[in-house]
Amino acid sequence: QAQPMENGGRSVRSGGSLTLSCPTSSRTFKNSMTGWFRELPGKDRQFVAAINWIGGNTHYADSVKGRFTVSRDGSQNTVYLQMNNLEPEDTAKYYCASRTGAIIPGGLNPRSYRDWGQGTQVTVSP
Repeated sequence: QAQPMENGGRSVRSGGSLTLSCPTSSRTFKNSMTGWFRELPGKDRQFVAAINWIGGNTHYADSVKGRFTVSRDGSQNTVYLQMNNLEPEDTAKYYCASRTGAIIPGGLNPRSYRDWGQGTQVTVSP
């Protein structure tokens, strides 16, 4: 998989919204899935959300369920993460990555992905 280039992160106030984008390679398609993860300095990378390219099945971490929505646009080869009702606890650097296989269980583990981008910083102030 090609290295992704996440974008869309910025500083917002609590309760605000952001949409992150993850442009992928045109080869990231069949039997592929894309996951969003987030990381704080000195902490492990945590699963946030994921989507299958075929079928569009999604999965979310409990902490973001009901607030975040992951989607994909096949014509743009892009995966999005719509984040609503942001909380200061959502502050982190957000990463996306793609792999073949099912979301569960392998897609929940950042170690099962190979190519990571530079990430995009999301900062939520009270």
